[in-house]
Amino acid sequence: MVASQRVVGAISVVLALAMVTGGCTKKDSAAPPASGGSSAAQDSGGAVKVAFVPKLQGSPYFEAMDTGAKQAAGELGDVEWLYQGPTSADAAAQAQIVRSFIQQKVDVLVVAPNDPDSMAPLMKQAQDAGIKVMTADTDAPNSVREAFINQATAEGIGNTTAETLMKAMGGKGKWAIVSCGETAENLNSWIAAEKAYVSSKYPEAELVDVVYSGEDQAKGTQMATDLMSAHPDLTGLLGQCTTSAVGVAQAVKDAGKIGQVFSVGIGTPKSMKPYLEDGSSSGSILWNVQNLGYLTAWAGQQVAQGKPFEATNKVSDAMPDVKWEEASKTLVLGDPLLITTENVDQFNY
Repeated sequence: MVASQRVVGAISVVLALAMVTGGCTKKDSAAPPASGGSSAAQDSGGAVKVAFVPKLQGSPYFEAMDTGAKQAAGELGDVEWLYQGPTSADAAAQAQIVRSFIQQKVDVLVVAPNDPDSMAPLMKQAQDAGIKVMTADTDAPNSVREAFINQATAEGIGNTTAETLMKAMGGKGKWAIVSCGETAENLNSWIAAEKAYVSSKYPEAELVDVVYSGEDQAKGTQMATDLMSAHPDLTGLLGQCTTSAVGVAQAVKDAGKIGQVFSVGIGTPKSMKPYLEDGSSSGSILWNVQNLGYLTAWAGQQVAQGKPFEATNKVSDAMPDVKWEEASKTLVLGDPLLITTENVDQFNY
């Protein structure tokens, strides 16, 4: 948590410089916009086509990633950024879009898989077609991906989130987690870190349940409401993703339990602002999402051009020291950031 607070000032300055307006499409279709073959583009000196398939298109989180990546494409000059995802967090719909990008022979395919195990064979198919394959935001560790663009370490995110909730709860009492996709690798790694952290540091805190709302905010609210009904002495709710973070805070507000049940979540600043202000949320943990998108586009350019990552990479003036972990083949954006009423207005997504 201390590390997160140290970077708030620095990241805030970066954000003021980095914010751009991006044309974020809301339209979902089975196939992304048509584009030409990859090898021809590279051989002729054309732009590298980097295609990103998020878990869910239309969410503020992935739209912010798209904005950052478009900024990178404009500044790098030789990257064409393609962005298309399903309108619900559905693995089958996501797979259909991935297949379309493979057919288009893009240069680089980047996926934030809803189901890493079912996505892995498609990623191998892309590799066999001569496409460079990466993951971003959430990983498919048992796949052929060449790099994972990670927002922060699982321990960094999980520990910061758990500590923020435990502090609000007074370090004791019953708490529950409302996560999203049951098979999402990133969410599950954060949950594992949270469980370990609370177990070791807060023995008087009891985790009573972990439930999964998909990427459905209303369902997250209902599940949090049900948890409070099932456990009348519940004092903590953790929203594990950007939709359930809002969902659990809304449930606390609707139940009239502000100050009795405390919630913390992984939420985007604008969506969490009203809940931070009225006290139904005690804090939101995130990172510079636009920088994560920028890093993803930059990494796509690197792998397409056959350039190896260094132990420390200068991606841009805003990201001068992005670490590369060779053993896990992971680029780590940096430390997580605690968002409160004090800094929430510094973000535009």
